Amino acid sequence: MTEAIINLIRENVIQGRVTQDDEGLEEGMVGQPGVTELIEKALAQGMDVRNIISGGLTKGMDVVGQKFETGEYYIPDMLASAEAVGVAMEILEPHLAKSGIKAKGKVIVATVKGDLHDIGKNIVSILLRGAGYTVKDLGNDIEPQVIIDAVRAEKPEFLGLSALLTSTMMNMGDTIQALTDSGLRDEVKIIVGGAPVSEEFAQSIGADGYGADGFQAVAIVESLNSGTTGGK
Repeated sequence: MTEAIINLIRENVIQGRVTQDDEGLEEGMVGQPGVTELIEKALAQGMDVRNIISGGLTKGMDVVGQKFETGEYYIPDMLASAEAVGVAMEILEPHLAKSGIKAKGKVIVATVKGDLHDIGKNIVSILLRGAGYTVKDLGNDIEPQVIIDAVRAEKPEFLGLSALLTSTMMNMGDTIQALTDSGLRDEVKIIVGGAPVSEEFAQSIGADGYGADGFQAVAIVESLNSGTTGGK
């Protein structure tokens, strides 16, 4: 029974179904339990929260990531699946503390000053939460000083900076420089991403990693966290 529910959660993440009223990407699914109903059922049966996250949510998004990379899924499909995971994590969050499950680490995310775009950042936030990280989202159009204050107060292991415009991505470098000037740069690993950003640009501004999309951003955080590239 446990394995069956986990498999259904995974499949409904892949289908991007939040509730039983959602259609999903395949026909004939309306009326069948969605991620919300399945998560609540799993909790009612006393299932291990870690199994729900790793076997259902994370593995489901792994499949979504593969489909996105091969062109089978487009951004709206990925957003639907990410929304399903986001709702699931909201339901599971109170149970994580009760189960004594510690987060892998803390991540602060923000879209830099002058940039109002946040879809990419929001996807990264959801995927990181699904991967077991605590995420504090500062929002968009965020001044460097606000980020400095948050890093000083929250003491995160990671900072994710996003920009979608060539005219604002230089503010990533300004933010990193501000962190250096404040003496906080060595206290946090910085990952940058966004449409105009590249690996070369990330290196030029002194970032620790670059994510071309949400899935790669999570992979970079996991790599840095494991210490394979000098994580804390």
